[in-house]
Amino acid sequence: MPETEPERDEEIETEEERRRRRAHFLRELKEAKALRDRVQPRRARAARMRQQMRMRTFRW
Repeated sequence: MPETEPERDEEIETEEERRRRRAHFLRELKEAKALRDRVQPRRARAARMRQQMRMRTFRW
């Protein structure tokens, strides 16, 4: 039966590694959103409009 928890002996991830992984993830997420916007332009436009309305009605 494979272990689901990481081994205790593994080195704890450094802050630099975490930031590098996060930056990579955010780049891929941005690419995926751009692709989705190109493939579904009408839905992307509607989502932008909804976001704009949300920001207009937001109170500080």
